[in-house]
Amino acid sequence: MTQTIKADLCIIGAGSGGLSVAAGAAMLGRKVVLIEKGEMGGDCLNTGCVPSKALIAAASRAEEMREAEKFGVASVEPKIDFAAVMDHVHGVIESIAPIDSQERFEGLGVTVIREHASFTGPREIRAGDTTVRAKHFVIATGSRPFVPPIPGLDDVPYFTNETLFDNRALPDHLVIIGGGPIGIEMAQAHRRLGAKVTVIEGDRILGREDPELADIVRTQLVKEGVALVEGGKADKIEKTLSGISVTVGARAIEGSHLLIAVGRKPTVDGLNLEAAGVDYDAKGLKTDNRLRTTNKRIYAAGDVAGGRQFTHVAGYHASILIRNILFKAPSKNKEHLAPRVTYCDPELAQIGLTEREAREQHGEVKIARWPFSQNDRAEAERDTEGLVKVVTDKKGHILGAGIVGSGAGDLLQPWVLAISSNLKIRAFTDMIAPYPTRGEASKRAAGAWYSDTLFSDRTKFLVRLLSVFD
Repeated sequence: MTQTIKADLCIIGAGSGGLSVAAGAAMLGRKVVLIEKGEMGGDCLNTGCVPSKALIAAASRAEEMREAEKFGVASVEPKIDFAAVMDHVHGVIESIAPIDSQERFEGLGVTVIREHASFTGPREIRAGDTTVRAKHFVIATGSRPFVPPIPGLDDVPYFTNETLFDNRALPDHLVIIGGGPIGIEMAQAHRRLGAKVTVIEGDRILGREDPELADIVRTQLVKEGVALVEGGKADKIEKTLSGISVTVGARAIEGSHLLIAVGRKPTVDGLNLEAAGVDYDAKGLKTDNRLRTTNKRIYAAGDVAGGRQFTHVAGYHASILIRNILFKAPSKNKEHLAPRVTYCDPELAQIGLTEREAREQHGEVKIARWPFSQNDRAEAERDTEGLVKVVTDKKGHILGAGIVGSGAGDLLQPWVLAISSNLKIRAFTDMIAPYPTRGEASKRAAGAWYSDTLFSDRTKFLVRLLSVFD
């Protein structure tokens, strides 16, 4: 028996963006329908951010045991129970799942439908036996792994992030195709947990990042035993008696397991967007700066919107949509201000433009750096790899900031605030940073920006001139 529901807002997709919009709208008294065909919580909770960071945490503990000797504590080679590690990973998912659960959202007054959604018109959607007619729709269906057309790939077993965390046996030799954030994070984690790992990248690893910062990560990966094959694409994949073989040029790389991590594509299959008058391409839905699609009653949030594919961007999109749809207050998408972090060790975090991007867009720029080798907290922790790097224009407007080092994602946040608030680099010289903290490095980098001026001959002359008043 079919039923029809009339709602103020219908959301397709129960990932970060969709859940945030649903919760906000429901708590503001709107009638909300949320449709999700898969797991509540979406990719981030079930197959992305949460399990990957839980795995990285376990791998970090193992590495700390190997490195304890530098603190006067006996180093030991840890005994890895990979199945138990995966129990930990899924335990973390289970701990967070109630926040994203169907029961919680129904408790907020949201009607949750666990079916596939398909538009039947510009203001109507069908999900199972239910038709939903709404004043506004939000498509928040996320993205899924892109699987490249490599000859032979269809004939061998392989992991993507959607299946990797169901594996309970430590790979003997994990071959990863893709040297972006997912590939690098999983390479280091599996290596620290005892697997042999090879990463194949057609360009250079972490190619979107500042090469100066990425080189520090590369050095650490090689030091830990991760084999990197850069500048070579996988030409062919074959099944072998022991697993798989990946041909890169004249070289054959044999492994026991294969992970594909070459990017993601928006999830739009089966939505029948044509019936809704919503245009899209390979990058995602076509939206304006208010996240409206070509049907002004239908909005997009998260990965499917065709922009930066981060959970925090999806949450940011949700706040924009709440303002636009419910408060009728025009709010523009400024996701270019969103930071990004690769959770390897050392972490690599970036906000705004890299040095190369800044030079291309602004011509003359000024660079300020401060290495953690000159930070007392980093020295006390025997973890001095990395630096803070800031790019500004000639007047001190911050164009971008990058940090590579322990806790870089957390250390970046003052720079995120500064850029979003249009502060100049002087704001960092004026602040008092607690000692000893890694955060001092940001203040020191800002101070270094003024070194040429502060210690110039002109300034020295001024100080001598003023000394007559002593």
